Amino acid sequence: MNFSTVDYFIVIVYLVGSVVFGVLAAGKQKSTNDYFLGGKELKWWMVGFSIVASETSTLTFISIPGLAYKSNMFFMQLIIGYFIGRLLVTMIFIPAYYKGEMETAYDFLGKRFGLGLRKFTSSVFIVTRVLASGVRLFATAIPVHIITGLDYPTSIAIIGIFTLIYTYLGGLKAVVTMDVVQMFIYVGGAVASMVLIFSFLPNGMADVVKYATADGTNKFEIFNLNFSGGFSEFFTSPYTLLGAFIGGTFLTMASHGTDQLLVQRLLGCKTKKESQKALMLDATLIVIQFGFFMFLGLCLYAFYHGTPFNQLTLNSTGLNLTSSDEIFPKFIIENLPTGLAGLVIAGVLASAMGTLSSAISSLASSTYLDLFKNKSSNPKTEIFWSKIFTLLWGVVLIGGAMLFRDSKNPVVEIGLSIASVTYGGLLGTFLLGLFFKRIDQMEAFFGFISGILTMAYIIYFTQIAYTWYTIIGVIMTLFIANLIWIIRKLTTKKI
Repeated sequence: MNFSTVDYFIVIVYLVGSVVFGVLAAGKQKSTNDYFLGGKELKWWMVGFSIVASETSTLTFISIPGLAYKSNMFFMQLIIGYFIGRLLVTMIFIPAYYKGEMETAYDFLGKRFGLGLRKFTSSVFIVTRVLASGVRLFATAIPVHIITGLDYPTSIAIIGIFTLIYTYLGGLKAVVTMDVVQMFIYVGGAVASMVLIFSFLPNGMADVVKYATADGTNKFEIFNLNFSGGFSEFFTSPYTLLGAFIGGTFLTMASHGTDQLLVQRLLGCKTKKESQKALMLDATLIVIQFGFFMFLGLCLYAFYHGTPFNQLTLNSTGLNLTSSDEIFPKFIIENLPTGLAGLVIAGVLASAMGTLSSAISSLASSTYLDLFKNKSSNPKTEIFWSKIFTLLWGVVLIGGAMLFRDSKNPVVEIGLSIASVTYGGLLGTFLLGLFFKRIDQMEAFFGFISGILTMAYIIYFTQIAYTWYTIIGVIMTLFIANLIWIIRKLTTKKI
């Protein structure tokens, strides 16, 4: 696919428009409350759309269709867990956050356990988010590189610089506003691609069903009820029914209940009720969105007549595909007409920018509000330093992503799982704060650290499936904190 002048024009209009529209929609910021929380005046439906866009990276945009292409719909079991997890966050976490004037997710831990734990958990979030987001920015540049032919530094710069400009100038309100626009752009690009695929299929849906159920297989199958693999496979396979439900539930409770990346938006709503409505809108949309992207993968499977992905070649190189992630980019490169190609590339950029802007804003807010803000600061000083930290983290993420040159580098895979190391410990610590009133700061510290160390060991030294990571970290955090409480109580009695 050679990008035409029309395609370039569409992409340029999108990039420039994202900056202009984002900044105009944000208006002026007079305090950190305006800059990092949108003045707590964000509309609930915009927050709901924004959360969807924030958690939908370019990798999701291309990987989920590829996953359905090479396997089936078992991944949807995890999505059902995602829905349950969001429901629990709505009922348990959001009411706790709206009991006081919370600025960040870790402000809750500060009020419950003490300033020391707030600063520590925020610092851990910052370190892991920088590492994970820097690598993720590089990874999102991979499909842009494949589709457009631009080199990695240029792809990273395009995504990073335009995102940083509107995030820096407009704060959270600009981020949320553009997330809404970006969600409709990338979904629109995917829908247009599906319509085009159906135009190529002689029998439409009948062809999709035909290839998805050929040779006794059923790629429409959602629930994995096969437990014949025994105890070992139960914990090493990510898509057993129970493992996916539990994994999706606890992973979502951690990401949407304890991660500043997403909690920041929930805190920007006017009231607890509006925050809850926003998250349930997100819960509903995320099920529909993942179902759509997986069905898109089955449509691609029919388009390529059920050919295994590693037997397909990329016409521009003549080389066989090495990953199912390359299926959708291959279709985009070789089949999209002028104009539609530009729209889909804008969609790819939109999904990347929505994720990156969230990372920059959450890093800046956690850095300033949790670690540096003091009561004597005046609003002008607060805004100045808030923007400085936004600029700093934007540059760090862009620069860090450019350090990578090889998309096959295993460091990329490691980096993408970095944030998962902390999720079990974080969620466990928040649960300690919510349900274990006897636990104090020292016990919570030890529980949190134990959860992180346990997850690091499980992730890098065992074959346990990723769907079990978070719950294992939670259990260890709760166990160690309560064990130390018991030991301290027994020791105190003896003395």
